[in-house]
Amino acid sequence: MRHRVAGKKLNRSVGHRTALRRHLVTELLRHEKIRTTRAKAEAIRGQAEKIITLAKRGLAAGKEDPAREVSARRLAAARLNDPAIVQKLFAEIAPRYESRPGGYTRMLKLGQRKGDAAPMVILALVEEE
Repeated sequence: MRHRVAGKKLNRSVGHRTALRRHLVTELLRHEKIRTTRAKAEAIRGQAEKIITLAKRGLAAGKEDPAREVSARRLAAARLNDPAIVQKLFAEIAPRYESRPGGYTRMLKLGQRKGDAAPMVILALVEEE
């Protein structure tokens, strides 16, 4: 039974899958757009949205209590590979979506990959006006 088992296996072992998701989310926040398969994009989309929400809430709570912002930064650093990306997340990305209630990413379908016909997409952060 699969009770309380979330996420897709992506045909990888647990450690490889965790590293893959962490790397893809880090690269999405670094470049603000990645080209990947649809299954991988669907697997990391929720994680990316949760990390952006964590940063937004950390910044909002940090105005009253700086310790809560530090806590949010540490949680984000635990989930991302690069400290520079954590800095970018809190300095640039989270303030950009301050008034947006969710839906920070968009998936654009590209068609099938030539070699194995895997459906490809571009996963990008939504540009806020």
